[in-house]
Amino acid sequence: MNEVLRVINKSFGTYNVKGLYIEPTYWQAAAIVILLFLLVFTMARLRFLYLHWHLDKNTISFFFWGFFLALILEGFLIVSGRTFLTEILGWKNPPKPIARTLELGREKLVNVLGVDEEIPNANANEKRTYESVIGEYENLQDKEKEMVKKYFCEP
Repeated sequence: MNEVLRVINKSFGTYNVKGLYIEPTYWQAAAIVILLFLLVFTMARLRFLYLHWHLDKNTISFFFWGFFLALILEGFLIVSGRTFLTEILGWKNPPKPIARTLELGREKLVNVLGVDEEIPNANANEKRTYESVIGEYENLQDKEKEMVKKYFCEP
């Protein structure tokens, strides 16, 4: 047994690759050959599956439900003033034609759904100033003003 371990861990040469010395052992070489075989086998299987795929009735129903769920999620994102492009992909400032198209689609969807309370896209992205915060504070009811004072003034 000891002899087998010594043979497996034996190096079959030292190679210099741009100043990096590599001493591969027999077990490392065997692992590389096996992994390369699995890679080629996987690529062949993937090619076979791509060439011989087909649609059956279950697949078509999954396409329908996937499209339906994507439509619902995009609708919720559009109503909240965002889209898939701006939210998931992190597109902060889309070009004007695309931004205008998204805004028109959002307005149409809001009208169709009958949403009453919405934050306009311009106000949602606007930076607050001292004057705007004071103005909003002045518009609060007395009870809410007291709550704000209590929150900021009491430790």
